[in-house]
Amino acid sequence: MHLGPYSLPNRLFVAPMAGVTDRPFRRLCKQLGAGYAVSEMVTSRPDLRDSLKTSRRANHEGEPGPIAVQIAGTDAEMMAEAALYNIDRGAQIIDINMGCPAKKVCNKWAGSALMQDESLAIQIVEAVVTACEPHDVPVTLKMRTGWCQSARNAPVLARAAESAGVQMLTIHGRTREQGYKGVAEHDTVAAIKANVRIPVVANGDIDSPEKARDVLAATGCDAIMIGRAAQGRPWLFREVAHFLTTGEHLPPPTPEELREWMLEHLHDHYALYGEYTGVRTARKHLGWYARALPGDPALTHQFREAINRSEDCQTQLQYVRDFFDEAADDENWTLAA
Repeated sequence: MHLGPYSLPNRLFVAPMAGVTDRPFRRLCKQLGAGYAVSEMVTSRPDLRDSLKTSRRANHEGEPGPIAVQIAGTDAEMMAEAALYNIDRGAQIIDINMGCPAKKVCNKWAGSALMQDESLAIQIVEAVVTACEPHDVPVTLKMRTGWCQSARNAPVLARAAESAGVQMLTIHGRTREQGYKGVAEHDTVAAIKANVRIPVVANGDIDSPEKARDVLAATGCDAIMIGRAAQGRPWLFREVAHFLTTGEHLPPPTPEELREWMLEHLHDHYALYGEYTGVRTARKHLGWYARALPGDPALTHQFREAINRSEDCQTQLQYVRDFFDEAADDENWTLAA
């Protein structure tokens, strides 16, 4: 599919997740089959632009394009300035966040809270589109089905956003009220797709090749976006891509492949965050990997305990090598297809 001047290799996208989809994780997901990835949410507040946290989130060194940056805020002028600020630093696509359900975001009327004020939401969209147009930078929008069950206004906002110049919509099939509880519904996504001309992306509870196929068929959407299901399982993208192309399941990764991917991810992660922060923030990724790995639960638990005690990069890396050395000797050690 196409997005502005960019041709995307497939219709499998990585969802923006704060504290997760940093540059190392996005690069790995793209390497393993994702055709497009959106950065972690970046604040529009100018007083926070020089913070270490924001600078890391805005780091795209060595990342294959197109570079998509998600911005969040509540002031139209500030959001337009944030778009230009990120374009100056390499952003090729700007995504507007109206989907984050986190309380600390919504309490400031950002994220999905903006869906409660349709007038302000569209003012923000118009301001960002106006700022990006001279640079030929497409603007996209990610939102939920609505604020709550009784106010599922995503179809209204979708049409307004399209009229304002948004070039792609991503819809998570839950309201903000639901958070991540219950089951994502894609009927609203299908209704939006039927009523706009721009590409629509379905998001929410897509955790297997079969679910990807079913959501695409049910919604008629142009693409799907995978978030939480890829935590600790970034190879899900290549599994989905293979299944959608052939109708067959790809053989599960070998221990050697998993070892290589995890070590590559860690080296890239340490390079971005430095040793002290890198070792500590890598623990959650390694914990997610461990949850997806087969083998003796007791050994997996020991592995998680060991990596959480690690205080330096080399020790953490060695625990990963040791774990896979043991796995290589286990003939029954394999991921489920």
